[in-house]
Amino acid sequence: LQEVQSSGRGRFLLEHAAPFSAFLTDSFGRQHNYLRISLTEKCNLRCQYCMPEEGVQLTPKSELLTAQEIISLARLFVKEGVEKIRLTGGEPLIRPDVVDIVGQLHKLEGLKTIAVTTNGINLARLLPRLKEAGLNAINISLDTLVPAKFEFIVRRKGFHKVMEGIHKATELGYRPVKVNCVVMRGFNEDELLAFVDFTKDLPLDVRFIEYMPFDGNKWNFKKMVSYKEMLDTIKQQWPELEKLPCETSSTAKSYKVPHFQGQISFITSMSEHFCGSCNRLRITADGNLKVCLFGNSEVSLRDHLRSGASEEELVQIIGAAVGRKKKQHAGMFNISQMKNRPMILI
Repeated sequence: LQEVQSSGRGRFLLEHAAPFSAFLTDSFGRQHNYLRISLTEKCNLRCQYCMPEEGVQLTPKSELLTAQEIISLARLFVKEGVEKIRLTGGEPLIRPDVVDIVGQLHKLEGLKTIAVTTNGINLARLLPRLKEAGLNAINISLDTLVPAKFEFIVRRKGFHKVMEGIHKATELGYRPVKVNCVVMRGFNEDELLAFVDFTKDLPLDVRFIEYMPFDGNKWNFKKMVSYKEMLDTIKQQWPELEKLPCETSSTAKSYKVPHFQGQISFITSMSEHFCGSCNRLRITADGNLKVCLFGNSEVSLRDHLRSGASEEELVQIIGAAVGRKKKQHAGMFNISQMKNRPMILI
């Protein structure tokens, strides 16, 4: 603690003691109130941009966080000011205890939002139970509206199940249902207009995500379609497209075609990063804390938890990692050269 106090950041935090946790505030004043927890490394799809073709070396089950460990860590983060937790994977909905985990998180005082990012395959089946357990928000990954192309991208069948999941989510009152679409040149950039059209009669937020470099996804610049280019294409069809106001920590730039039920957004991680307002931290399924999606530094919370570290010690370790967070991630080119986990393992 003395070390923290003697640093400039420590002094600043002590003098400007805000109600928000000092441990989750980095040296650039960013307050991290959003935590993403990966529940599993496994997935029932094999998407080309996420999973290397040869698959990934899975961590032995004993080294993954148990439900109890997930809840213990979540409780700690929520106590320090985290208000939103998103469950990710792999594919979180293949974890057998996912409904129970949502139910346990729902009991944490101070947690306002429990969200899940899913490929939608198991969604229609599980959603009634997840909703009852306390799930507030849903993001569904879908990169194409063409069934044959879906099978090509994900290397599996299941398009109709994803569609069923999307409709089930709107039926059960989720507003908006977010649909994540990774745009790849030569794959699906010809479907932009169809995706916008998809928001006409459904309360969706279709989010176009710039293709990002990850280990094993054979990233190259030619595959990336920038947000400006996407916007131009869409505006040619819908010149009346209007920009919507957004929250400060939002990663998305949102637009709406007047009279459409839903909206569209762009996530510009590559062409215009949003590091300055980044409020998120990540815990991998094997219990490592990553302070930046594109940074390769990690600290194992699992090992400290299992060796009996006290809550105070864990909070100190988390605080030190957050304190080392850089001002922004490397540029596009450098990221593509960097060693990082494949996306599925984050």
